[in-house]
Amino acid sequence: MPQPADFEIESTPDGVVAVLTGDWTAVEMGRASERLAEGLAEAKEATIDLTKVGRFDTSGAYGILTAAHQHGHEDRIIASPEVEQLLKMVSSALQCEPTPEPVSRPFYELLARIGHGVVDLGLSIVDINVFNGHLLTAVGRAIRNPRRIRWAATFSLAERAGLDAIPIVAATTFFIGAVVGLLGANLLRQFGAQVFAVELIGVSVLREFNVLITALLLAGRSASSFAAEIGSMKMNQEIDAMQVLGVDPFDALVFPRFLALLLTIPLLVFVATLAGLAGGLVVAVTALDISPTTFFQRLVDNVGINHFWVGMSKAPVMAVVIAAIGCRQGLDVGGDVESLGRHVTAAVVQAIFSAIMIDAFFALIYMKLNV
Repeated sequence: MPQPADFEIESTPDGVVAVLTGDWTAVEMGRASERLAEGLAEAKEATIDLTKVGRFDTSGAYGILTAAHQHGHEDRIIASPEVEQLLKMVSSALQCEPTPEPVSRPFYELLARIGHGVVDLGLSIVDINVFNGHLLTAVGRAIRNPRRIRWAATFSLAERAGLDAIPIVAATTFFIGAVVGLLGANLLRQFGAQVFAVELIGVSVLREFNVLITALLLAGRSASSFAAEIGSMKMNQEIDAMQVLGVDPFDALVFPRFLALLLTIPLLVFVATLAGLAGGLVVAVTALDISPTTFFQRLVDNVGINHFWVGMSKAPVMAVVIAAIGCRQGLDVGGDVESLGRHVTAAVVQAIFSAIMIDAFFALIYMKLNV
C-alpha cells in the first residue's frame, strides 16, 4: 500500500539525523519537502537518511535536494546506490542553466523578414528568366541543327514520363467523368432535365478535366522525377563534369525532357478525354437509362468539337511549364540531401500551382473570346 512521505528528526551520538520514511513520489509527497526544509533549518548540521524510504521518483529527489540545498545539507545524505544514482541525475539537472525566457522581437524584424522575402522573390524571378533564356537558346540550337537533339534520350524519357502514365491518367479521368455524371444526374433530376447531364459531362471533360487532371498528375509524377534525376546528378557533380567536357546541360538534360513532355502530353490528354467520356457514359447508361447512341449523338450535336480543341490547346503550355519547373528545381539543388528533398517538393508544389493558374488564365481568355 502507498505510504505518505514523512520524516523524523532524531538526535544521535553522531549528531542530528533526519530519517525519511514513506513514499517520496509525486503522488504521496505532498508538503513533506517544505516541512523537511523547515526541520533542517532548525538543525545547523544534520544528516539526511534515505535508507528507509519506500518508493522514490524524480519529484521526491527534487524536493529533498531543494530542502537540503537551502541549508547546505546536500553533502550529508545517506542513501542506497539506486537512490543515490537518481539523486545525482536530478542534481545535475538542477545545475543546468535555466531556459531563457522568450524575448519579444521588435516590429522592425517583421519588416526585415518581409524585405528578405521580397528580395528572394526578385532573385527567384531573375533565376527563372535566366533559365528560360538558356532553354530558348537550346531550343533555337535544336531547330537550327536537329542533329543536336538526343533522340534516344528523348524517346526514353517520353516512355517513362508520358506513356507509362497512361494507366493512372485513364483511371483518374474515368472516375472524374463518372463523378461529374453522377452529380449532374442528381442535380438535374430535380428539374426533370437529367438528359442534359450528357452536355455537362462533355463540356467538363473535353474542356477542363482532361487537360487539368493530366497536368496535375504529370506535375506530381514527372516534375518530381525531373527534379530528382537532375538534382542527384548535381549532387554527384556529374553536371560539373559535363560542363568540363564541353557538354551543355541544357542540351543533354533539359531539352530532351522538355521535348519528351511536349510530345507525349497531347496523347495523354486525348487518352484522358476518352477515359472521362467513358466514365460519363457508364453513369449515363446505368443511372439515367440513356443509350450509348443517344449519348454520343447529343455530344456531337450539342457539345461539338470546339471544346475538345480548347482543351487540347492548353496541353503544350502545360507541358512546357511542368518540364521547365522540374528541370529548374533540379539544377538549383545544392550538395546535400536536404536540398534535394526541398527542391523536389518545390517542383511538385510549383508545378501544381502553375497548372491550376494556367487553366484559370485560359478560361478567362476563352471567356472573353466567347469560345
